[in-house]
Amino acid sequence: MAGETKTKTSARKGLRVERVWTAEGVHPYDEVQWETRDVVMTNWRDGSINFEQRGVEFPTTWSVNAANIVTTKYFRGAVGTDKRERSLRQLIDRVVSTYQKAGQEHGYFATDQDAEVFGLELTWMLLHQVFSFNSPVWFNVGTPSPQQVSACFILAVDDSMDSILDWYKEEGLIFKGGSGSGVNLSRIRSSKELLSSGGTASGPVSFMRGADASAGTIKSGGATRRAAKMVILDVDHPDVEEFIETKAREEDKIRALRDAGFDMDLGGKDIVSVQYQNANNSIRVSAEFMRSVEDDTEFALRGRLDGSVVSTVKGKQLFRKLAQAAWECADPGIQYDDTINDWHTCPETGRITASNPCSEYMHLDNSSCNLASLNLLKFLGTDGSFNHERFVQSVEFIITAMDISISFADFPTEKIGETSRAYRQLGIGYANLGALLMASGLAYDSAGGRAVAATISSLMSATAYRRSAELAGIVGPYEGYARNAKPHQRVMQKHAAANDAIDTLGSVDAAIKVAATEEWRRGNEIGAKQGWRNSQASVLAPTGTIGLMMDCDTTGVEPDLALVKFKKLVGGGSMQIVNQTVPRALRTLGYQEEQVEAIVEHISAHGHVVDAPGLKPEHYSVFDCAMGERTIAPMGHVRMMAAIQPFISGAISKTVNMPESATVEDVEEIYYQGWKLGLKALAIYRDNCKVGQPLSAVSSAKKEEKAEEPAEVVVKTEKVIEYRPVRKRLPKKRPSSTVSFSVAGAEGYLTASSYPDDGLGEVFLKMSKQGSTLAGVMDAFSVAISIGLQYGVPLETYVSKFVNMRFEPAGMTDDPDIRLASSVMDYIFRRLALDFLDFDTRSELGILTSAERAAQLRAEAAGETDVDLTEMRNSAPVEKVEKPAEKAKPVEVAAPRAVGSSTELLELVQGKAADAPLCFTCGTKMRPAGSCYVCEGCGSTSGCS
Repeated sequence: MAGETKTKTSARKGLRVERVWTAEGVHPYDEVQWETRDVVMTNWRDGSINFEQRGVEFPTTWSVNAANIVTTKYFRGAVGTDKRERSLRQLIDRVVSTYQKAGQEHGYFATDQDAEVFGLELTWMLLHQVFSFNSPVWFNVGTPSPQQVSACFILAVDDSMDSILDWYKEEGLIFKGGSGSGVNLSRIRSSKELLSSGGTASGPVSFMRGADASAGTIKSGGATRRAAKMVILDVDHPDVEEFIETKAREEDKIRALRDAGFDMDLGGKDIVSVQYQNANNSIRVSAEFMRSVEDDTEFALRGRLDGSVVSTVKGKQLFRKLAQAAWECADPGIQYDDTINDWHTCPETGRITASNPCSEYMHLDNSSCNLASLNLLKFLGTDGSFNHERFVQSVEFIITAMDISISFADFPTEKIGETSRAYRQLGIGYANLGALLMASGLAYDSAGGRAVAATISSLMSATAYRRSAELAGIVGPYEGYARNAKPHQRVMQKHAAANDAIDTLGSVDAAIKVAATEEWRRGNEIGAKQGWRNSQASVLAPTGTIGLMMDCDTTGVEPDLALVKFKKLVGGGSMQIVNQTVPRALRTLGYQEEQVEAIVEHISAHGHVVDAPGLKPEHYSVFDCAMGERTIAPMGHVRMMAAIQPFISGAISKTVNMPESATVEDVEEIYYQGWKLGLKALAIYRDNCKVGQPLSAVSSAKKEEKAEEPAEVVVKTEKVIEYRPVRKRLPKKRPSSTVSFSVAGAEGYLTASSYPDDGLGEVFLKMSKQGSTLAGVMDAFSVAISIGLQYGVPLETYVSKFVNMRFEPAGMTDDPDIRLASSVMDYIFRRLALDFLDFDTRSELGILTSAERAAQLRAEAAGETDVDLTEMRNSAPVEKVEKPAEKAKPVEVAAPRAVGSSTELLELVQGKAADAPLCFTCGTKMRPAGSCYVCEGCGSTSGCS
């Protein structure tokens, strides 16, 4: 096997390292072509420059986005000084030299030559984006700052005021460094229990307020990103119902305050008045509780001091409350306690009670985990094979480096440092799984896709633990191994047994499984004799910033976000491109180049593969994405997680996206299946469950009046009187106006004629050449609408039916009042509404002119609770179609909407707003990355990276 031939353990207690990626006598830097670039980062919202460094050096193969993110995030030294790093060489050398030197000092290598080869191999892999360490390594290693290498932390809180105050302090120190932490508050006695003084306890939810305020303050004080934290409560805690409903109640408060005119957007000036917004909440459920849900029996809530039953609840009813709250606001998530601890390698030391903010790291209290992720697409051959030998060799190098880092690392608290050094938790993982599967011609939600993902995950963890066992023979097992030897070996056997149970469906996954089986066998053999160097080896993190650094199309275990993406260009600007994985997948599926070009052109125009020329319907699923026309079903995400989980030491950071139409029962089913399928944690997000709509000042009085009006139907016992509409024809000479328009480049003309009393009575549409099918359909449509208007169909009825209709062409228009249209019909009826309907009617339909929207924004900025409708009416330009001479001077056409990220690009294609927040650093809309968000503009994340 590769591990036997390339990296061996010598009799001199040190690793003998042979070359894998490099060639003797050639430095990795000499194999690539370098170029200098200027990195100027502007705020997408106002155009102001928030970072500038010119003359930075990167390989020509690195994208503009990757170079920008590395320059702004990871280069150290004051900008504008000689101490500032300016080349990727300096960054890699700073980190790799520190690892190489520490490895030599702590006895990892047999000779200095082995250490040198090790350093060159790491350099080559980092240079060619084969893998990346997590962000704290790039921030801190090799600098005068504390050498913090971990991104994930778990704290502990006991039932005492001293411990609670320590929690606030420790959490603040972690946030200050830009990392996140998780904590389980279940040891704190409930609000239904007494204090020793005789008073009633406050309960954990009350103490969450103080921690939340602290996190918000540190965030606003200038941390590198939003404070990321996880708060967990056990399902048998007497305050569990209050905890479940906490964030849902706050979401109701946000709605009420927003309706009153307060700025409640993410980052808004008034959002700070709402509590519990800086944490992800999760409920830790037990198998006993889940069985009570199944059997619809009573479940006991127990006191924290003596375990006595404080009250009982119906398990099914409590589970329903959990699902209801998650449906309303995406919190709480769920963690499966028995599953987590069944796979725990160190139960003799203590149970696993909590996780980091993104739920991928789960281990002992007061511990940390440093992460690194491989770029899976780098191992996919042009023939569709997966180079598992190179993969094994790469994992060996990375795990060795990660373990070396613990030897020199600093930690935010002494307690965390002691636990981390004694148990040496690592978190190797990967990114680009979604791209790998698509490029292989496999659907994400398919048995074949899950088999490949499972075997790769198994091979990664097997190799990591085998290398960990080899390191134990050189530098010793982790300190806590002796007392946990039996449970650790038991978990290793569970992993190996799960590997044996994988059903392979193709030659690729079958070959990977053979390699994984051998790695588990060898690793368990060595470990039984020497122990293991690490109590944990693998997790699947969101890979937000580092995924962008490696130019990955997909993050963590996620599928592709969409088939079109946003790409920055050298020299500034951006463009829309079809993901490069798509043509590779089409070639894998057997399509010829002409067909590939036609399909890619269709995707570029429409954003999806439906009805793409020449694409077989059975191949549509290969191109299913997390968002867009064809989305992966929620259970598709859950099944992928279930396929991978048995081969991951920790857990998986991933949010299961659900459509807005999903029900509470759907959420219950997802949470229930997560338990049945053996997941460790699960979180859901239902589209638009968070408050995101703009301020609406339209009075509902008019709607209520309409609702109260009875239908005018006259019924008599003798006969029924039927009223027929009468057509009111327009006079021979009638006022009219013609508007030229352009929707996503498709041009046309709209002619609207009105009655002398200023009511619309006729519409004509001109598009395409005379005699074409489109021209004929438009003529027929115009006649149908015109006759309906003349028979008395209200224009607002047509507007309500045709506005928001979505089909191509869709996108930017040349009308300053209607910046974007989801179709030609959407534009036409918005234009007719603006020209012929009164303000109140249009307001109910959500159609305002640019001047009216500006007046609304001025009212919001002034902090008004009610928008001045009179001022908005007066601010609107009045057009009278019967007197064309009175029209105002031509209005300057607004610039097309700028696109700052792939999420915004997808909004243009879909014609609706995504729920992702705006980046606090540069204002760009972020995109999902696991259970967090990442900014494609500057690389900032809302969690681990």
